Amino acid sequence: MILRSQSTGTQYQFDSVKLFFKDGKYSDVFSQKNNKTVLETLAHRRYVKLRRLVEETYANRLQEPLGSFLLQLKRDGDDSYRRFLNRYGDANYSVFQINDKQVLPKRGIYAYTFKEELRYIGRCQDSMRKRVNQGYGKIHPKNCYLDGQATNCHLNTLITAEQEAVRLWFCELELEQIVTVEKSLISEYQPPWNIQRCNQLP
Repeated sequence: MILRSQSTGTQYQFDSVKLFFKDGKYSDVFSQKNNKTVLETLAHRRYVKLRRLVEETYANRLQEPLGSFLLQLKRDGDDSYRRFLNRYGDANYSVFQINDKQVLPKRGIYAYTFKEELRYIGRCQDSMRKRVNQGYGKIHPKNCYLDGQATNCHLNTLITAEQEAVRLWFCELELEQIVTVEKSLISEYQPPWNIQRCNQLP
């Protein structure tokens, strides 16, 4: 796949990278975050605004592990649990990864397509192993919360929903090129998953 920057006239060659999906989808990942109690969580600056409501409504449950507490609220039909989560923190996810040892240590620009349509452009300034296998490809409980990684949750959800026809592409670049090229290509192609993410950020 070739993407071209109109502003510079430069063409960038993207090579297909195979994604491997583990069987099935999983949900309620947020419920596995039990390293802190509800009360301990409310002391964090991102949750201070929830403190009064939670302390008044659930006074006898403040010492419960956070994830277990929120899962029970969900099961009880109490949507208050969503206040602790980012916009994409309660969704269906999948586990996927890159196994290509040549690609894993590289950095540059990556893209996702669905049925040949460009859906997303992103940058990788560390390694594709960290960006995909340890990032978007595996949603950890902390990612689901207000102080977690909403972008990881969002992209994983989109890829999970369309995994039968989604493809990953990669263009290796020098570190100093990455940010400029990413911005240029997003501006040029306006990928819908990029635009959707920007429009839905709190």
